[in-house]
Amino acid sequence: MSEARMQEKLEYKPGTFCWVELATSDQNAAKSFYTQLFGWTFEDLPIGPDMVYTMLKLDGKNVGALYKLMTDQVEHGVPPNWLSYVSVTNADGATEKAKAAGATILKEPFDVMTVGRMSIIQDPTGAVFATWQAGDSSGAGIYNVPNSFCWNELMTTDTAKDKEFYTSVFGWGADTQNFGDLEYTMFSNGDRPAGGMLAITPEMGPIPPNWLVYFAVDDCDAKVQKAAELGATVMKPADDIPGIGRFAILTDPQGAGFAIIKLESPAS
Repeated sequence: MSEARMQEKLEYKPGTFCWVELATSDQNAAKSFYTQLFGWTFEDLPIGPDMVYTMLKLDGKNVGALYKLMTDQVEHGVPPNWLSYVSVTNADGATEKAKAAGATILKEPFDVMTVGRMSIIQDPTGAVFATWQAGDSSGAGIYNVPNSFCWNELMTTDTAKDKEFYTSVFGWGADTQNFGDLEYTMFSNGDRPAGGMLAITPEMGPIPPNWLVYFAVDDCDAKVQKAAELGATVMKPADDIPGIGRFAILTDPQGAGFAIIKLESPAS
């Protein structure tokens, strides 16, 4: 979240994804791509002598953010990526729980001015996510509407290991079902969906475990075409998920992956 202001404070139940943030190799190019693709506006917030945190906005509300990869991230080979944040009551406690469950802590809990407290965690298979303990901000000021994030999906090499990890750390329920050849796990946070999980298959290519961010759109096919025109690569062409909607997976011009989906009905 970095040192950033948020003008609204929605409430996010602990265990709910509450924020998405892009680390990119070219901040200005990424701003240009996403503002054209999703109709976002932005506000650049200097947070040090050589770093700017760009707040992305939809209808004047914070929808996400982006920043240029820091030197230490580049040195460690971190590629451009979207990071998903999970709301927690206590970042220190959640981080310790994750550590005990086999996670690697990439950044121990730290305060982001008065905005909140966070940590960055790599799960036992290698997928990275962040925890967010709300201070002045609980997360995005808008979500689950077209051109905002609406779903977070774990692509992993070991679904059994990750099912055990996330149910242990966040208390999520996990319902695994087969959709044809696809085994899909729906995580739940109480009576609400929390996220999804599926195994990375050989035909998907050499993809590292990751949490994929989905953005809702009004027209999946038109958005895929627009993204391609703006320089994105189509990883998974638009396809239907019966009863759910039409989706596609893309990588932006800098290489960060994300998905878009036209939902048949609004996400809960």
